[in-house]
Amino acid sequence: MTLIELLIAASIGVVVLGATSSMLISVVRTQPKISERAEDASTGRWILERMTREIRNGIAVQTGSSASTVIFTAHVRHSSCGATTAPPAGSSSIECKVTYSCSATACTRSETTPASAGAGTPVTMFTGTNSEKVFSYSPEAKDAEFVGVTLRFPNPDGGGNFTISDGATLRGGDPFGS
Repeated sequence: MTLIELLIAASIGVVVLGATSSMLISVVRTQPKISERAEDASTGRWILERMTREIRNGIAVQTGSSASTVIFTAHVRHSSCGATTAPPAGSSSIECKVTYSCSATACTRSETTPASAGAGTPVTMFTGTNSEKVFSYSPEAKDAEFVGVTLRFPNPDGGGNFTISDGATLRGGDPFGS
């Protein structure tokens, strides 16, 4: 092997090593953003599943529901409306008024008796959203049979939103509008 061949091979090796190092550094720098986005997706899916499951058990959407709030009557597995303790095994669920309310940064859940004028004590379900327009209704809020839920999280990269959505038909509702 001549000196020129050795220099060319070494130069090519340095270029390949530099490109490999650059890619490795890039991956290490973006990993926290990828982890944050995956965590948002996981949390969002869990919250979305809980909301739609509870809406699916809902009986009727009540007055006062809007794009940022859904109020509905549902059967819940608690000893009393607003309680955090589960009833004894074998006991039936009770009817409560459930309210999900979302602001531009967080969503809360509260429950109270169906006859109560208030919403109960709100408990923060999650934070990190960037839109208060979460709920949609079909055909409309006062006669809703289907409630759509759309959660928007800020993109860690800074551009646009990370959005997940789902929906549920209330008990006795007609998902096809027929």
